[in-house]
Amino acid sequence: MLKADLHVHTSYSPDSKTSLQQVIARCKEIEIGCVAITDHNTILGALKLREIAPFTVIVGEEINTRSGEIIGYFLTEEIPAMLPAEETVRRIKEQGGLVCIPHPFDRLRTSALRRRTLEALLPEIDIIEVFNSRVLLSRHNLSARLFAQDHGLLASAGSDAHIASEIGGTCVVMPEFNDREEFRLALAQGVLVCHKASLWVHLWSIWARLEGRIKRR
Repeated sequence: MLKADLHVHTSYSPDSKTSLQQVIARCKEIEIGCVAITDHNTILGALKLREIAPFTVIVGEEINTRSGEIIGYFLTEEIPAMLPAEETVRRIKEQGGLVCIPHPFDRLRTSALRRRTLEALLPEIDIIEVFNSRVLLSRHNLSARLFAQDHGLLASAGSDAHIASEIGGTCVVMPEFNDREEFRLALAQGVLVCHKASLWVHLWSIWARLEGRIKRR
């Protein structure tokens, strides 16, 4: 069995400063055996980490569509932002990826996928993120869990870490796997270990984003 954090950001996201080496150090410290790197609109950090990490790295991307965010797992090509959600899903599937909907009912995030789009995409969705450590209201995570159960979808969980210390705060304890199909089977057997993040991490991410904008000017 391994512990997998299926929603992690690195310094390749504009609201995170976590270096790839910090990801490795943190995972070694708390014995995380798998991370899905889901940087915003890029897979570059995930590809680089996969080359140097001594544990399993799933190449993912949290993609901003015109209707909200969608995560693609097991990607080989980057998917551009601001495409229609249906086109984003099509591109994930074309490269053999899995479609995961992160924090689907978090109404405090403008980036959450719209309910109408979520229902329209149901036939193509593989996974629902039923617990996200950064979701502020517990009922929003509960709604995601019930939605996954009602529709027979795989359930995932992740820290949504933007700071190294967040990694592993939420994880899935699951069998080891070698490829996408084994991952699906392993996730179906997974046990979710869930803890909410502290409020201050949200402020840190806001500052990181603002600092990045200032530097680019």
